[in-house]
Amino acid sequence: MKINGVNLGNWLVLEKWMNPTIFEGTEAEDEYYLAHDLEKTAYKERMRIHRAEYITERDFMQMASWNINTVRIPIPYFIFGDREPFIGCINELDNAFGWAEKYGIKILIDLHTVPFSQNGLDNGGLSGVCKWSTMPDEVDFVLSVLERLADRYGHRTGLFGIEVINEPMTTRVWELLNIQERYPARDAEMAAGSQPMSLEFLFDFYDRAYDVIKPKLADDKYIVYHDGFEILEFEKFIARRQYDNIILDTHQYLMVGEAFGIEQSVEGYRGYIEDTLLPKIKKAKANVPVVTGEWSLFNSLAAGGDTNGGQNVLQTGQTEVKELSKEKAKEIYQALSEIQMNAWNQLDGHFYWNYKTLIDTANEQGWYGWDCWDLGRAISQDWFPTELLKK
Repeated sequence: MKINGVNLGNWLVLEKWMNPTIFEGTEAEDEYYLAHDLEKTAYKERMRIHRAEYITERDFMQMASWNINTVRIPIPYFIFGDREPFIGCINELDNAFGWAEKYGIKILIDLHTVPFSQNGLDNGGLSGVCKWSTMPDEVDFVLSVLERLADRYGHRTGLFGIEVINEPMTTRVWELLNIQERYPARDAEMAAGSQPMSLEFLFDFYDRAYDVIKPKLADDKYIVYHDGFEILEFEKFIARRQYDNIILDTHQYLMVGEAFGIEQSVEGYRGYIEDTLLPKIKKAKANVPVVTGEWSLFNSLAAGGDTNGGQNVLQTGQTEVKELSKEKAKEIYQALSEIQMNAWNQLDGHFYWNYKTLIDTANEQGWYGWDCWDLGRAISQDWFPTELLKK
């Protein structure tokens, strides 16, 4: 089965830029501090309402009508409710399996956060901190979470697989994006000692995760590994031993290409996808199935100004942009959707980021050009080729 998928980001793992209102009344920039800034009852109520309303059965019905066959669901390390003050969300994931199985959709469970973060990004739940790999007890805790997930869902019809960790940060991208400057830590003492992880550590963790998860999975389920932003290095990992039913996940965003200095034009993006990325990914695919676990139409050309690798108005305060005509924006997005889907369909599938956002691009200044992070908005504005919607 070739995956035609979408991410359910910002449901069980919050990202402030995707839903700023849930952070109102706090200084929190990430989920860690939201739980600490709010009074316990208020935090619990906000999370209850958000989780109950953000994704429902109706959304799975909608996704099935779009020919989505797999959803990637980011989950937090505290999903089982055993890391106060955070609130678990295993019941919500149970619900997702019921809905997915009803509408013929598979689920890739994606462990998106770990204690003290694996990447220092806001999507890791604790901005500017990246210390998990240096803390053996927390590494063991994460393995226990993966084991419990495999126990619970390993034989469910709706399970596609388990992704053992999202976007573990390795040296090259850590330095390229200057992570601790782009995502400043609120607590400098907590952030002290933050560092990218070595590939040696990552490969060892992946081996340990395989040994924990594999015995508990049905034969048709997969273990998914993110490439750590170093896809060509995974030939060394694959050579370590015999692995069954594993998939490599690579995340490819046009805005990252912009950070590398590519020309912000349709042809510049085309060259980046077709000439720079695709040959590397195909080389990896010769050894292991590969999916593009995250990709998007977002780009600075259609956003009306250089976003410096995807920085949003909450980070920059920049609200002045050059707005394009609807026709011109549509032309750009349609071209980029065709270029990217043609590329990703040469692999084993893809997951768009994201299914939805709750940013108000009509009334809030600074969000022009950010509609494309929401698959529903993109489809409604005819930015995708019709193949996405074919049954």
